[in-house]
Amino acid sequence: MLRKFSFATLVVLIAGLMAACGGTAATPTTPPVAPTKAAEVPTTAAAAVTTTPAVTAATEVATAVATVAATAPVTTTGVSSLKALEAKAAKISPELADAFAGKLKGTKVSMTGPFVDADAVKFNAAIKEFEDATGIDIQYEGSKEFEASIKIRVDGGNPPDLVDFPQPGLLANFVAQDKVVDVSKIVNADWLKENYKQSWSDMATMAGSKGPITAGIWNRVNGKSLVWYPKKAFDAAGYKVPQTWDELLALTKQIAADGDPAWCIGIESGAATGWTATDWTEDIMLRTTSLANYDKWVKGELKFSSPEVKAAVEKMSEIWLNDKYVYGGRASIVTTAFSDSPTPMFANPPKCWLHRQGSFITSFFPAGAVAGTDYDFFYLPPIDPAYGKPVLVAGDIYAMFNDRPEVRAVLSYFTSAASLEGWVRSGGAISPHNDSSLDWYSNTVDRGVADLILKADSVRFDGSDQMPGAVGSGSFWKGMTDYVAGTVQLDAALKEIDKAWPAK
Repeated sequence: MLRKFSFATLVVLIAGLMAACGGTAATPTTPPVAPTKAAEVPTTAAAAVTTTPAVTAATEVATAVATVAATAPVTTTGVSSLKALEAKAAKISPELADAFAGKLKGTKVSMTGPFVDADAVKFNAAIKEFEDATGIDIQYEGSKEFEASIKIRVDGGNPPDLVDFPQPGLLANFVAQDKVVDVSKIVNADWLKENYKQSWSDMATMAGSKGPITAGIWNRVNGKSLVWYPKKAFDAAGYKVPQTWDELLALTKQIAADGDPAWCIGIESGAATGWTATDWTEDIMLRTTSLANYDKWVKGELKFSSPEVKAAVEKMSEIWLNDKYVYGGRASIVTTAFSDSPTPMFANPPKCWLHRQGSFITSFFPAGAVAGTDYDFFYLPPIDPAYGKPVLVAGDIYAMFNDRPEVRAVLSYFTSAASLEGWVRSGGAISPHNDSSLDWYSNTVDRGVADLILKADSVRFDGSDQMPGAVGSGSFWKGMTDYVAGTVQLDAALKEIDKAWPAK
C-alpha cells in the first residue's frame, strides 16, 4: 500500500531507488501513455508506451518532494485556505464541521486511484494539512492498473471508501449497478452550486436504477481547447491571436500565403492512433451544436452518422485535408506521432505555426523552451455564437462507496480548492473550484488554463473517454484514422463507427 512518508523517509526511499536503478532501463512505464486518454492531466499525456530509465521515476519523486516541502499553502491574504474552509464547514456538511471540531479524530478513510509516483507524493502532501487539522487518516493507494483493480474490488464487495475516477464512463457503470453513494445526500446542494460551474454538476449526474444521482465531485482537471504557437516568431511576423473561427481560418490562409503551412498535426500513437482526431471532433461539436446533443452523442443517442457529427468532422476537414494548411500535407498526419507533431513549430524560422492540444503537450516541447517567450497558447475560438465559449476538459471525479461520517467529511473536503492548493502551487494540478485563486499557480501555462476553465461558458468532458471502449477507444479512433488517411469516405467511416456501439 502506498502511504504517506515523512520527508526523511522519502529521502531514504529515493536514495534506495536511485542506487537500485544503476542508470539502466527499467520495465516500460506509463508517463506519457494512453490507449485510454483518461491520463491526460496537466503532467501526463496519451502516447504509446515508451521505455523510460528507472532513475526518471526517482528523480520525479525527489523533485515533487522538494517542491511540495518548500510550498506553503497560504493565500495572498495570509489566511490558509483550509482555515477559510473550516470557517464555512457547517454550510458544506455537518460531518465536515464535526471533522474540524475534532469529533472524527483517529478514524481512517481508504482511497484509491491512478495517482502514482510523483503524483501520489503531491496528492498526499496536499491533503496532509487537513489530516493534521482533523486527525482523519486518508490512506491513499495508487495503482497503475487502476481500471482492472477497481473492478475486482467493487465486484468482490470490498471497495475502498473513496475512488478517484479519471474516466466518468467507468464510474457510470458502477452507478448503474447502484454501488455508488449519492453525493447530493451528503454535501449541501447550495454549496455545490456556489463552488462549481453548472457544467461540472451536469457531468457528475449519472443514472442509477432508481433515477439519476450525483455520482461524485470533481477535483483535479485540465483543459484541452488550446492552440499553441511560437510566440516570439508569431509576434515578430505580425500575426494576431484570433478571437473567432473565421479569424482562425483567415490566419491559417495568411500563413499559407506567406509560404508556410499553418498547422502542426499528427495522430500516430501506436495502438491509440487516432485519438487526436477525436479530440478535435469533440471540440468542434461543442462549438457547433448544443450541450444536449453532445451529451446524447456521448451516450449513443445521437449517431455518428447524424448531420451534427458529420458537420463537425467536415469543419475539421477544412483544415486537415488542405495540404497548404498542414505541415507535410494530409498524407503525413497519420504517420506523424502526436508527440513529435509540434516540434517543427520550434524551428528557426518555424515550419508550422499552430498546434491544437491539451496542456500536457508542453512535456514534449524542446528542452529549454520558455512559456510566454518561446511559446504561448490561445483558446480555440468559438464557431457559432449561440453555443458560447465552451472548453473541452479531462480530469478526476471522486466517488464514495462506503457511507460513514469520516468518509462524508473527506468527500466534503474535496469539494473545496483547499484540497488542491498545495498541489496547484507545486505545479501539475488545476482546480475547477470557484474558491480557488489564480495566485496559487506557479507558472503561466497552468494559470492561463485555470483562468480559461473558470471563465468558460460551459465545460464538457472528453467525449470518447465517456463512450464504451469498443467505440471511444476503438471504432472512433480507427474510423477517424481511416478517413484522414483517405482509405474511406466520411459517410462510410461514420457508419462503421456506429456499428461498434454495443446493443442495449
